[in-house]
Amino acid sequence: MFFYQQLENDLYRIGVNDRRTARFENMFPMPDGVSYNSYLIKDEKKVLFDTVDASFINDFYSNLNHALGEDKLDYLVITHMEPDHSSAINMVLKDHPDCKLVGNKKTFQFLEQFFGDEFKDRYLEVKNGETLEIGKRTLEFIFAPMVHWPEVMFVLSSEGELFSADAFGTFGAIEGHYSSDLIDMDRAFIDEARRYYINIVGKQGRSVIAILKKLEGKEVKMILPLHGPIHRQKDKIEYFIKKYTTWGSFESEEDGVLIAYSSMYGNTEEAADMLAYELSENGVKNIHIYDVSEYDYSYIISDAHKFSNFVYTAINYNTDLYPRMDAFLRELVGTGFQNRKVSVITNMSWGGRAEKIAEEILEGSKLEKIGETISLKSSLDEEKAAEIKALAKAIAESMK
Repeated sequence: MFFYQQLENDLYRIGVNDRRTARFENMFPMPDGVSYNSYLIKDEKKVLFDTVDASFINDFYSNLNHALGEDKLDYLVITHMEPDHSSAINMVLKDHPDCKLVGNKKTFQFLEQFFGDEFKDRYLEVKNGETLEIGKRTLEFIFAPMVHWPEVMFVLSSEGELFSADAFGTFGAIEGHYSSDLIDMDRAFIDEARRYYINIVGKQGRSVIAILKKLEGKEVKMILPLHGPIHRQKDKIEYFIKKYTTWGSFESEEDGVLIAYSSMYGNTEEAADMLAYELSENGVKNIHIYDVSEYDYSYIISDAHKFSNFVYTAINYNTDLYPRMDAFLRELVGTGFQNRKVSVITNMSWGGRAEKIAEEILEGSKLEKIGETISLKSSLDEEKAAEIKALAKAIAESMK
């Protein structure tokens, strides 16, 4: 069976959906799956952009063969060499003996590391800014190193079609909505797009801003990412570029508070809940609370980047920082987290270095401390409850 979408007269999406793999890169949960997108242009020259993950080669190949019909490929362009996009390269080249493999120097280095150099004689190496004519279209190669691998490159056609590798992608299988104008982006899309960006690309904000600057002044009519729906309407393209500008600059999207807590016996959890209540009493509308022992870090980290204020608890465990919080904070810093307002609640029964360890982890993250640290001794009492009320007021004031 085959299934592909005709996006324009001679442009096709021939990718596949993956609803079987539990975790992206064996780390990030994908409850709604993910798509591996590949695109075909049937101009005077027939050009394939990227392939798919090894587990879905048969489905991909069926789509490709039906979309091609009697035609043969002239070029296979590799925008990104991660195996979820490159595992069918050798198979394609075997079946299309006149097909040239288009990439840059780094592309071919990684290709040989993963799959050998059987087709070295078919390499067409391009440099940044070079072009390739394929008929009515001319393809321009725009290098995008570290978005999010060193070899990544965008390809912009003279028709305004931007093949953007992993950029502008999202978690989630394609559920009929192959284009973002067919869905409610704020309701059904942007949270998973953010979670994808922050956890996969997030650390490389400087590189993201650099590629956005390269695109300034260029006419982009359609964005075709390797995961998730395409973007073909001007307002959707502008919306997503604005989001990437915010994310790449490590700025918050909106005022709100993310509270990440750890709690062994419920006492620190009680403090977190009380703080949330007092924040609401002070007019704060966006409040999210996560237990770092229960939620996957990727969701917590995504919201931490979304909101202006971050509260974490530093509870002591064998005199050190509670292991789950320690791991979470290190993951958070690894995504480039910065430019936020931070507040702290600690808890100890008989001493420890939890607060100091947390501060060391977050050192260098350009965080502004709001309010005084609340230091619990085992559980809440009236004095600490009053301090929580004062902290909530300080956090609310920091948003004005």
